Amino acid sequence: MKISFKPIPQFRLIVIMAIFFGLFSNQSFFLNVVKVYPLTIHNIFFVISLFFILVSFIVIIFSLFSFKYTIKPMFIIVLLISSFTSYFMQTYNVVIDDGMIRNSLQTNLNESLDLFSIKLVLYVIFLGVIPSIYIYKQQIEFYTFRKEFFIRLKVIAVSLAVIIVLLLSFSKFYTSFFREHKPLRYYTNPTYWIYSIGNYIYKTSKNGPVVVKTIGENAKIVENEEIEPKELVILVVGEAARADRFSLNGYARETNPLLSKENDLVSLQNMHSCGTSTAVSVPCMFSIFGKEDYDYDKGISTQNVLDVLVNTGSVDILWRDNNSDSKGVALRVPYEDYKTPDKNTICDTECRDEGMLVGLDKYIDSHKSRDILIVLHMMGNHGPAYYKRYTKEFEKFKPVCNTNQLEECSAETIGNAYDNAILYTDYFLSKVIKLLKSYDKTHEAAMFYISDHGESLGESGLYLHGLPYFMAPDFQTHVASAIWFGEGMKEDINMTKLKGYTNKYFTHDNIFHSLLGLFEVDTALYVPEKDILYNVKIPE
Repeated sequence: MKISFKPIPQFRLIVIMAIFFGLFSNQSFFLNVVKVYPLTIHNIFFVISLFFILVSFIVIIFSLFSFKYTIKPMFIIVLLISSFTSYFMQTYNVVIDDGMIRNSLQTNLNESLDLFSIKLVLYVIFLGVIPSIYIYKQQIEFYTFRKEFFIRLKVIAVSLAVIIVLLLSFSKFYTSFFREHKPLRYYTNPTYWIYSIGNYIYKTSKNGPVVVKTIGENAKIVENEEIEPKELVILVVGEAARADRFSLNGYARETNPLLSKENDLVSLQNMHSCGTSTAVSVPCMFSIFGKEDYDYDKGISTQNVLDVLVNTGSVDILWRDNNSDSKGVALRVPYEDYKTPDKNTICDTECRDEGMLVGLDKYIDSHKSRDILIVLHMMGNHGPAYYKRYTKEFEKFKPVCNTNQLEECSAETIGNAYDNAILYTDYFLSKVIKLLKSYDKTHEAAMFYISDHGESLGESGLYLHGLPYFMAPDFQTHVASAIWFGEGMKEDINMTKLKGYTNKYFTHDNIFHSLLGLFEVDTALYVPEKDILYNVKIPE
């Protein structure tokens, strides 16, 4: 049966679509609004006014970009993207800012599949595909250029008038809305993701081709290489591991049964991340720029601490990755992808972090005449499918949430799955330490573990991570971290004093300088006060 629709004027369609978005694509926005402005007699007319202001604003945006040959493609693209953003904002209470867009674009296929669900398909069908079919079938009336021009002006003017009248009528509410509750606007759909895409494109393209600035060209190792053993450091970059879920940090559940047996391991319980996503935190922690100065442009256009270590001419570096990738950090050092069975020999439903340890002994033995830094980038606690992040023998806490639809699971089952993944991390780190112990007689060995960011597990209705830093809860920024030293390295460290650092405040800003300190690099870039170990080193 052929379906046909009665032709309608362009601007009537624009108003219809704006109302559609206001009603069906902004549940997350209005749910967050009523958390701040509960639906009391005092607030209800303000909340209703927000709907009309949002619809009027969308009408203005669409009116500016709707023309005979653009209106249908524009609506179809906006509908399809908004159906996805509606799902993720509604399900995980995330916002789609430029950081989230960058993080999404750097996500690999396996990670994306973790987010797939029947509910997502339904969102896309009912909020994206079906309305798009209507748009495709709908006949649109266009007038002469002159008449369209004046209608456009009239529609925009009326929409502006509605906005101004409502702003003035509820000025007391809007003053607090704009000044004190700015994050609420991040939930508007499609306006905020459209703004964020523009912001992302601007930030990505404004500087043209990337020219990487060299730093630490004159860096050198100051140790007596003829006498002192070579250094062997494994830096483990974790994924989404919260500090408060490590029993080493006082968590009631025993999530670190193996690491707790390591007497020479110190948990840095008060470590905080640079960002709330892998795309920000990983390049930031290796960058010379601290959290306050770091941005994407500076990160990609300036060498990082790995480059400085290479510049010494004395350190061999290997990056093994079982996550999405190094986020640009390892572009100039040897890099190995462990996400597929082609390289990773320990794979079942997915390739395990443990696989990154296979063959490391051969690498170490073949580079034994030089200092070595190995970076292992874990899959760790990557959500929402926490139950996939460990093998069956680590399913100690039951029952677990066996779906990526976290909103369908209880807080208990989500926490159980997440804690089981922490148990696997505990096992993995213990294996790293075991490997390093086998080199205790030939190297000064150390392991440094630090998670890239934390994770929300449903607290206050929030899931996963990636909120703008200023509005992110502590769960997303307070990360797990620990450091271990072998017998040789311990001779240079006052372990008693270091164990007094368990509650000392550290951030990802300390990583750059701590790595330089570990390898005893002489460079003007090194700031001793930012080196975690500077004040616990035993003078030679």
